Amino acid sequence: MAQYMLIMRGTDETNAAMMANIDEMMTTTRQFIEAMDKAGVYVAAEGLDDPAQGVVVHFTGEAPVVTDGPYGETKELFGGYFLVDVASKQEAVEWAKRVPAVPGSKIEVRRVPGEDEVPQDSARFVKEDAYRESDGQR
Repeated sequence: MAQYMLIMRGTDETNAAMMANIDEMMTTTRQFIEAMDKAGVYVAAEGLDDPAQGVVVHFTGEAPVVTDGPYGETKELFGGYFLVDVASKQEAVEWAKRVPAVPGSKIEVRRVPGEDEVPQDSARFVKEDAYRESDGQR
């Protein structure tokens, strides 16, 4: 089994269309999550707040620069995600096809690498593990 993130991508127009039918979207999304849970593939799901409420931290110079939203140049916005644990990329794609979405939206499917694929003995991870242990997070 592998985990895949189904990333919801929308535009200002698709977000407006979704908000116009928010009660219906919430109902169908809840039903979708219940179907994933019943199938044993559901791991997590979250939506994000209005992009106008966020900020972007730009690393373009010596010091990071913070810019308030909304982001006029952005063509697509990351609106939320579903995390599934499935047997294959194709199965993740099949779940992505079932995501409640308005016309014009996109769902990006990306695999989440497992712990065995990340070098856990690197100095960075050893240091992070030590910090988590000292902070009571492990």
